[in-house]
Amino acid sequence: MQTPSTIEQLVLLILLVLPGMTYQYLRERWRGPVAGERQLADRVLRAITASVALDAVYAVTVGPHLVARFDDPGTPLARQLLAEPRAVGLWALGLFIGVPAALAAAVSWRLRRGAATTYRAVPTAWDYAFGNRRDSRPCFLRARLKDGTWVGGWLGPRSYVSGYPESPDVFLQWAYEMGPDGSFGPPVTGTAGLYLRIENTDLLELVDPPPDPARRPHDD
Repeated sequence: MQTPSTIEQLVLLILLVLPGMTYQYLRERWRGPVAGERQLADRVLRAITASVALDAVYAVTVGPHLVARFDDPGTPLARQLLAEPRAVGLWALGLFIGVPAALAAAVSWRLRRGAATTYRAVPTAWDYAFGNRRDSRPCFLRARLKDGTWVGGWLGPRSYVSGYPESPDVFLQWAYEMGPDGSFGPPVTGTAGLYLRIENTDLLELVDPPPDPARRPHDD
């Protein structure tokens, strides 16, 4: 793609891309990922389509005013824009950020309200299961590998869990010795953590710690 070489080309590029990109990004953040938008090409196409639609609305509503204000044949467009930086900045904030953000908020709210019983913004069960659990509700985690071996550890504040769209994996801050039936033994001597990829397991379970504080692990 050729880099814009004039102020006019740069303005056209911004008009074509920025409103739709703002709308697409904020809608994804507020409503959540959608299965049909996992491919980058689909997301770019939707953003460009949104930009074209917004630009058409701008042309109908405020286009005549902008043309009258900046249509001076004797003065280059760049000089006209630089002569009124505050006005240009306000128009840019409104047209490229404000309006797309308001539209994204309205669409996201409407879709989430209309599909409250069937749609969740959390993209996968993995993200739903963990969320902020390592900080709010630390627990044990045990997994049975595909060869039948049990591994387990402590999911606490110093652990880390991947999220969408990355491949599911987890780092447990402590590893525990595991029995052949999946029971927890003592912590592994000198443990510095345990890394686990979900694709290598056929069962994974979160286990709340016992109610006795003396038997719970400590994260300090």
